[in-house]
Amino acid sequence: MDIRKLFGANVRYYRLSAGLSQEAVAERMGVDRAYVSMIERGGQNATLLSVHEAAQALGVKPADLLADPPAGSDT
Repeated sequence: MDIRKLFGANVRYYRLSAGLSQEAVAERMGVDRAYVSMIERGGQNATLLSVHEAAQALGVKPADLLADPPAGSDT
């Protein structure tokens, strides 16, 4: 799987698991909601800083966002 799509799928999975909207995650990351949407669709080549910020916003480890899809996810 393309790493951008894997990262995006994991961001979406953890965001939905936390009951957060894209806008809430974007606010926590200090970015626009459209940026979070692009990440989730695998259309954004995220920087290491973005990976770190997304992990903090979602309350997970950065490695969780780059790992194989979590059990029970639809990816």
